[in-house]
Amino acid sequence: MRFLPVFLDLSVGTVALVGDGVAAGSKLRLLRLAGANVRWYGGEHAVGAQALAADAGSSRVEFVAADPLQADFSEFIAVVAASGKALDAQVAERARQSRIPVNVVDRPDLSTFIFPAIVDRGEVVVAIGTGGASPVLARRLRERIEALLPAHIGDLAALLGRFRAQFAQARHSACSLRGFWESVIDGPIGAAVLAGRGKEAEAALARAIEGARTAQAQSGAVFFVGVGQGDPDLLTLRALQALQGADIVFYDGLVSQAILDRARREAKLVCVGTRGGALTRDEVPRRSAMAAREGLQVVWLKDGDGAFAIEDLDYFGCAGVSVILIPGVSLRTDGAEAIAA
Repeated sequence: MRFLPVFLDLSVGTVALVGDGVAAGSKLRLLRLAGANVRWYGGEHAVGAQALAADAGSSRVEFVAADPLQADFSEFIAVVAASGKALDAQVAERARQSRIPVNVVDRPDLSTFIFPAIVDRGEVVVAIGTGGASPVLARRLRERIEALLPAHIGDLAALLGRFRAQFAQARHSACSLRGFWESVIDGPIGAAVLAGRGKEAEAALARAIEGARTAQAQSGAVFFVGVGQGDPDLLTLRALQALQGADIVFYDGLVSQAILDRARREAKLVCVGTRGGALTRDEVPRRSAMAAREGLQVVWLKDGDGAFAIEDLDYFGCAGVSVILIPGVSLRTDGAEAIAA
């Protein structure tokens, strides 16, 4: 990954745009959608560019018929060069000298940031990038994601944003912050928003927040997850969901890093066993039960189909901790051998 995906607030400064062609016009429209203040260096004779700036109908676009190389780059929070000429390389060099992020259209080698393909659902924005290697591939991926995302997903994000501070103030200390919002998103409230019933969802969310004032402590669970042959692309959907919701992940040396990369970023990863483990295997049940009783979600990864010892299951049963078994996908060759024979 060469370019780190970030989301910038472009309304807090000025973005310099250089160029007067179709590419510059395309970037102008995108910058305006993001609420940017744009100083557009379109050239002395760029009549079309001036007209486009006027059509923008916004005081955020300032057309400047001057040499961008004479500008004070310290005024800019970002620079976009789209002239398609040697000027782009000069502008990029000035920007780098001033330590200002710069994008040169179709020149990732001269850029310190790139424009991704974007799926815009209001408060929900998905960015797809290929590091500048293939904009066409990024566009194709965007089309697929466009088809998958519900039309009202942005409304759901906006609703959660409006009630976020209210819930933080109202919730009982025993009420899990992440667990509450997961139940809202995955439950009837989220479904109502996605179905276009926003007022109904808002009223239900207000009631749920009021109920969280007296929430009782809830126990977590322990997920026994088999990783099959270790290929992350062969993880079951249920295994991925468990990893994405995990607070703690116990694993041994046979579990690949590619599998661990699928866990929630904030999850604590604990290696167990004799291969450099921080814990011995015998300690895992006790530590898992303690974490679950604190309301945390625990995932215990095992290679193969996830066959765990009966004594482990008995331990959690005696401890009153819920256990969810998620078998892995095993590669069985006996059928293939019989066919080959």
